[in-house]
Amino acid sequence: MLSVAVQTEDFSLDDAFRRLRQAAPGAGAEVAFVGLVRDQAGSVSSLTLEHYPGMSERSMLAVCQRAAERWPLLAVEAIHRVGTLGPGDQIVLVLVSSAHRHAAFAGAQYIMDAFKSEVVFWKLENRDGEKTWIEAAPSDRSALAAWGEASGEGAP
Repeated sequence: MLSVAVQTEDFSLDDAFRRLRQAAPGAGAEVAFVGLVRDQAGSVSSLTLEHYPGMSERSMLAVCQRAAERWPLLAVEAIHRVGTLGPGDQIVLVLVSSAHRHAAFAGAQYIMDAFKSEVVFWKLENRDGEKTWIEAAPSDRSALAAWGEASGEGAP
């Protein structure tokens, strides 16, 4: 099972794990990554994410398919939120199951590294009343390159 979604609604980690376990009951390992809207300096009031419906989901699915070809993954579920979010809100979920932990960890990390470099989401940060579009970080592209892949043309 490869499942991807882009949605405004928050997601439940418990519900996502239930779906993953139903899809891959023989798994020996499950790895979860939940990304949050960060505000280390205490000055971010919101983060607004925009995307092209359909295109973002296709890009996410292509990344998950590559991961499943590279490692023996049994199931993958990925959810990315759009809309206006506040500090501490859940923004992205990647769940991966496999027979063994090494494949599950590697698959989940690869998916997030590729999402950050290849899947198009535009992020508008509202910090201290000033709105700024967030650019892709060079470290995101370097992380994907470390997997032996060139970064695609994507936004952060």
